[in-house]
Amino acid sequence: MSDANAIREHMEVIGADGVHIGTVDKVEGNRIKLTKADSGMGSHAGHHHYIPMSLVADVEGNKVRLSANADVAVTFEEEAGGSS
Repeated sequence: MSDANAIREHMEVIGADGVHIGTVDKVEGNRIKLTKADSGMGSHAGHHHYIPMSLVADVEGNKVRLSANADVAVTFEEEAGGSS
């Protein structure tokens, strides 16, 4: 896992396959909080989603690369609980 301190607001989060997953809002504990703009459609719209830090493989320039391909990584996303 890469250093969480290297992850900054507005960095792009991509899967191991280079596919866009989201944009960093901030790091909260052991999770990356994605911006609401990348929250998806339907019932997922308007909610922050989180990616576990355990999926981070590398931080390259302005990109956070995950160890899983995008289609797999999104299955690990967590919705925010409560109001956010």
